[in-house]
Amino acid sequence: MTSIREAFGQSPGTFICAALVCLALQGCVLAPPDTVQERRRLEQHSQFLPPLEKRELPPLLSPASWQDVLRQAFLTNGELESAWFEWNAALARIDQAASWPNSSLMVGYTYMFSGGNIKAWDRSTFTFQPDPSMNLQLPIKPARAGRVALQDARAAGYRFLSLKFDLQRRVLNAYYDLALVEERIRIQRENVRLLQQVSESARARVEAGAPQQDLLKAQIEYHLAENDLRNMEAQSRSARATLNGMLSRAPEASLELPPALPAPRPVPADDARLVAMGVAQNPELAALAAQVVGRQDAVELARLRYLPDINPSFAFTGTLSQAVGAAVMPPTNLPAIKGAIVESQAMLRSAQATSRQTGRDRAASFVAALYFMRNAEQQVELFQNPILPLAEQAMDSSRSAYAAGTVSYSDLIDSQRTLLNVRLMLAQVRIEREKRLAELESLAGTGIETLAGNHPATVAPVTRPASQPAASPSRDSAASEDTTP
Repeated sequence: MTSIREAFGQSPGTFICAALVCLALQGCVLAPPDTVQERRRLEQHSQFLPPLEKRELPPLLSPASWQDVLRQAFLTNGELESAWFEWNAALARIDQAASWPNSSLMVGYTYMFSGGNIKAWDRSTFTFQPDPSMNLQLPIKPARAGRVALQDARAAGYRFLSLKFDLQRRVLNAYYDLALVEERIRIQRENVRLLQQVSESARARVEAGAPQQDLLKAQIEYHLAENDLRNMEAQSRSARATLNGMLSRAPEASLELPPALPAPRPVPADDARLVAMGVAQNPELAALAAQVVGRQDAVELARLRYLPDINPSFAFTGTLSQAVGAAVMPPTNLPAIKGAIVESQAMLRSAQATSRQTGRDRAASFVAALYFMRNAEQQVELFQNPILPLAEQAMDSSRSAYAAGTVSYSDLIDSQRTLLNVRLMLAQVRIEREKRLAELESLAGTGIETLAGNHPATVAPVTRPASQPAASPSRDSAASEDTTP
């Protein structure tokens, strides 16, 4: 067998090179192969890497569609940015957990004072060994710890996606609330104009000798309608400030919406397929599944504590002697090891129970939201045909009859209120339908177009006013980009 002296030579430079080789081993990381894929997933959302003040943001168009608002939220929301950096930090913990050797290299030096004609090099003793305060683990242990850290990072990534779709739901709800208030304002302005015309007509009739009671009623209704309009305008300013806050903009910043309600988006008609795909792609459930796998690896890591740790050492004294040794640390604290295993198993069972129950809850929530959305679609169809045409016909008939003096002012006001209420309820059920759709996307963790897949024939038509443009068959990329786990 070749001796250590023959292997490393007798020059100081050779021994220094050997020490540098030992130090180079400190850079070894036994990370799982899937770590590279997880880092690529993180990089797909790297728009948060530059600080907000240095980030290049596209201008918010005016009027702003829901796609424009959603894109702005994805680029500026601080809560979503925080979740991304938590994901980044979880990935950085993989290298910390999977680094090997896990103990720093300790270099010792001893100089021997003695008589005799001995060179200074031969009086010097160099010792290389792991830090005595931390045992050198077997490589299998940090490798397993790296797998646990990887699952934690995956869970953090899925939580980021879950938060992204929750932010999408909240932003869309705020946008739809503002759009509904704006629609109510448009309807109320028409109502105010109509009441003003009725008031002027009543004034002319009073001057011609008609009773003054109709004029007084008309003026009261007109002033009440004006007051309602001012209240709605205040609600609009409040809703706009709320939406601006979600976009990291000043509350009073200008934010104009299109002059009509957002066009309804088509939804696949196959409810069973929607439920199956929606629950299967839920990012929250994916995060819990990764957590379960991580708990399983944690149990194995706890069991690996039964394996002893070995601390090797190497020393040489000049050219006189070289020595190699090892210290074995057998697992003597068995109760602590058993306790760690039991704890890991309990955490595993807890994660499994949470994942199972959350899956059932999310499936129930998805089905409930789907029922509400389908019911809203039926109400839209009912209000648009036949209720709205009948209310408009009744209003036209009452106006003509009032001008001819065949019906009272009260009958005219009742017809007008009926039409106003029908238009408001139609706007409300249309917005309710879009909100439920946003809730479905949040629960599914993907856009409705992804759930539709390659089945355009299964898209159910949604009735819309003739004056409103058709909905685009595909969503803006800002709402669905990079959302697939």
